[in-house]
Order: sequence, then structure tokens, then C-alpha cells
Amino acid sequence: MQKIEMDILGLSTSPSSGGAYALILTEKSGGRRLPIIIGTFEAQAIALELESIKPPRPMTHDLVKNIIMSFDTAIDYVLINELSEGTFFAKLVFNRGDEKIEIDARPSDAIAVAIRFGASIFVHTSVLDEAGIESEEQKKPGSKKSAQGIVEEKNELSGIEKLEKELQTAIDTENYEKAAKIRDQINRLKG
Repeated sequence: MQKIEMDILGLSTSPSSGGAYALILTEKSGGRRLPIIIGTFEAQAIALELESIKPPRPMTHDLVKNIIMSFDTAIDYVLINELSEGTFFAKLVFNRGDEKIEIDARPSDAIAVAIRFGASIFVHTSVLDEAGIESEEQKKPGSKKSAQGIVEEKNELSGIEKLEKELQTAIDTENYEKAAKIRDQINRLKG
């Protein structure tokens, strides 16, 4: 199983998202980004920890951390391991003695707990390949093709290139909901 380490780039909201936030992950050793739509409560829990703000009483994710620590263990890492019908799935992974334990979780909850432990965040390569948004500087040159293939590809690329420019604009303006839709459209065209 291939996994790619990610960092949290930030949180964003959009007026059209109905109060939801986009959690933006970025490759540690690359330029792809992964937007994940999360709820307000989880966004707040992540933001508070990222900003080192301690509420007067423990929040739910702090409670989970305290429970895990009471069993003399800690989270090793989070793995976002699946994307099915637009929904991301994750696992909290930790070791207890010689036993590796994986617990299913929503990515937002898993990340909210993991950052409280300083644990790494990973994304399965298949998930990042499917839902990742590649930044302009990370694009790879194409392979050699026949003249006819190049002409056909240029016609197809002109549409894809337009979409990629729109995608970059959406990312730059932090409109991640639009970016996700454009990314899906590009993926369908590249098919």
C-alpha cells in the first residue's frame, strides 16, 4: 500500500457551502492538494489546535486524546484510505505493544485527534490520484506521440488547459467547492 505524507495547508469556507468548511491538505514532497469538506465543529476543533488555543474545558477531540493516553498509547498516524461516491474514509493507526490497531474514522475527526498528538497525516496514493488537485508547477511533460496523436491531444488539451486554468483560479481564490467540481470534470475528460 502506497501512502503519501500530507500537511495541513489551511481551512476555508465558502458562502455557497452552507456552513461547511474545506480542509486543504498538501503533499509534503509535492504540489498536489486535497480539499476535504468538513463540518463546522470539526473545523473549529482543528483550527483551535493549529492556533494553540486551549479552551477552558476539553473539547470532544481533547477527550478522545485523553482516553487514548490513559491506555498508555498514542496515535502513530492518520491514513485517508478510501474515496467512495465523493465521501472520504480514514483510519486512526496506533500501536499497543506489538499489536497494530486501526480504527475507522471520518477524516475530519481523525485529523482533529492526530494533530493533538503531533501525528503524521497520510493519504493513500489512489485517493490522491483520484481527488488531488495538481498545482501548475507540478505538471509533467507528456510522452512522445505520433503526429496525429499530438493533434488530437492538443484539441483535447485546449479544453483541459482551460479547465486547469479555471481550477488554478478557484484554488487561488480559495473556492475549493468549485475547484473540486472542476477537478472532477478534468478527471472525466482525461478518463
